[in-house]
Amino acid sequence: MVSSRRLLGPGSVVCATGFAYRRHYVRAWLWRFLGHDDRAFAEYLTAYRLRPDDLRSARNLACIAAEKKRYAEAEQWFVESLRLAPDDADTHYNHGFVLEQAGRPEAAIAAFSEALRRKPALDCAWYGIGLARARLGEHAAAAEAFARTAALQPMHGEACYLWGMACHRAGRPQQVAEVVERLASFDARLAARLVRDVGRQDDLGQLIPDIGFSASSHR
Repeated sequence: MVSSRRLLGPGSVVCATGFAYRRHYVRAWLWRFLGHDDRAFAEYLTAYRLRPDDLRSARNLACIAAEKKRYAEAEQWFVESLRLAPDDADTHYNHGFVLEQAGRPEAAIAAFSEALRRKPALDCAWYGIGLARARLGEHAAAAEAFARTAALQPMHGEACYLWGMACHRAGRPQQVAEVVERLASFDARLAARLVRDVGRQDDLGQLIPDIGFSASSHR
């Protein structure tokens, strides 16, 4: 008679660990799907501890923490994700996003730059650099970054608006006019807001003839 109590060989241990990992990962996915992010986080954390090279769990932990505005925790998990996938441009971007949201613009710029080194056409990384440069008061550099965003996403109204504001703060009035004209071609209301916010209704208002400049049109 063979006893049911026996040592597990290495293969059996791996199998058991793999089954436990999958169970916790699936639970995490389900809790996330149902909107119970705290429970999902706990399950992803358990899954990661069972498989410390699991990029999917690390990324999900980072994203949940970021969505909950737990930026320090999110940063730790994005750093861990980058340890596992150092050349992933999207993860570098996400790392930059949480750094910018946490009020660390210099570090954010470095992370966004790493993303762009791997994916030069990543428009959201240029946008993030623009926000970080503007936070630092580097308005000329911010304008250049927002211009790159608009070149990659020509209908990105918010990028064009921020581009115009950065040009205004950098003392580039002619570029402001060019941005207003461009923005007015596809988002007249946002163009009107830009004209109002830079205080140039008198000379740039004519570029937005469709909605005029009544006070109600800017609210």
